[in-house]
Amino acid sequence: MDIKIAPSILASDFSRIGEEVARLEQSGADLIHCDVMDGNFVPPITFGAQMVKAIRPHTKLPLDCHLMVLHPETHIRDFAEAGADNITVHVEACDIPALFDQISSFGIKKSAVINPETDVGKVFPAVEGGADMILLMSVHPGWGGQKFLPETLKKIEILRNFCIKCGRGSLDIEVDGGVTEGNVRDVISAGANVIVAGSTVFRAADMAATIRRLRG
Repeated sequence: MDIKIAPSILASDFSRIGEEVARLEQSGADLIHCDVMDGNFVPPITFGAQMVKAIRPHTKLPLDCHLMVLHPETHIRDFAEAGADNITVHVEACDIPALFDQISSFGIKKSAVINPETDVGKVFPAVEGGADMILLMSVHPGWGGQKFLPETLKKIEILRNFCIKCGRGSLDIEVDGGVTEGNVRDVISAGANVIVAGSTVFRAADMAATIRRLRG
């Protein structure tokens, strides 16, 4: 299974966001991860669909939009029209089947995510419901720079085994939070294949070399 690196622009220099996104593409990233926070579902506020629209001309890479928001159904159209290639919504914030139908109506990919305190079984219906990817948060959402929660490794294993049992063994499993060069091998060995990394990539002296190493 191909390992994909999805750097989070949350750790980028927002004053040079177009350049930052272009640099990620040049350095070998596979996706651009966009952490959208509304100040309600999680305390911080980051950015909205306008940011996605602004960076869309600067890269051909897929824009992976993770909506940490209440009432995501009110934002799907805006992000789809801004250029999102994948929209990820929280099991804790919405009715997944209804949101999946809404996202699919725009011809883009749909994904589901759970927070660390949510039982991994809560995302199984999304796997069976046609999710294009499942995201497991490995830190508490809202702030960058947190340490990886080791209990996430067992969740990854359980999820990958469930995917295999229900005939979706190649489904993308994404992990977001605290993934570094020091623990990425464990994350991949557990069954994840899409790695979100923010600070690790943007603080690297050699971004391209770091992305290569994060592939495990």
